Amino acid sequence: MSARWGPDGHEDTVEIDGRLLAVRAAEGDAEAFEVLVPRHSAAMLQLAERLTGSRTDAEDVVQDAFVSAWRSLPEYRGEAGFATWLHRIVTNRCLNVLRTRRPTTALDAVAEPAVPEHQSSPARAAESQAAVRDLAEAMGALSAEHRVCWILREIEGQPYETIAQAVGIRPEAVRARVFRARRMLTEAMAVWR
Repeated sequence: MSARWGPDGHEDTVEIDGRLLAVRAAEGDAEAFEVLVPRHSAAMLQLAERLTGSRTDAEDVVQDAFVSAWRSLPEYRGEAGFATWLHRIVTNRCLNVLRTRRPTTALDAVAEPAVPEHQSSPARAAESQAAVRDLAEAMGALSAEHRVCWILREIEGQPYETIAQAVGIRPEAVRARVFRARRMLTEAMAVWR
């Protein structure tokens, strides 16, 4: 007999842990997987959009990641949380996308800090747009591997060990990639200091 899930992800008013839901889904409980998808969709979409720089690519990656997760659930051992496992799938899919094309960042993907209206001017706005454009170009110049590690560390705030699991390398290699990416971005943005 399969469990009944409410729209809020609860069974009998007790929220079910992601690992338990994943284990149930691995055993063939489609309703358990249907609870996991909306629970993780927004975070995975945000991650994929940051990594690929494209909303369209991000949507494709996340859809593909959930299909892959569903198919791979029998292999899920529950050693890591479902979110961590899914994070790795999404990151790997993003790396595949980035490796097949030259990485770019849309200009609107990098948030511009809000400036009080009294400090804003056409010259300041043009300067800010130029800085954002230069940052996007610098991000685009990073290799896919460096870009992913830098974004996961600096924007997502992930620990080195988690990033290492997600991209399948040692934590020391992640540290090296983040260091090199920081140095390359610092050098590219030196004119803006």
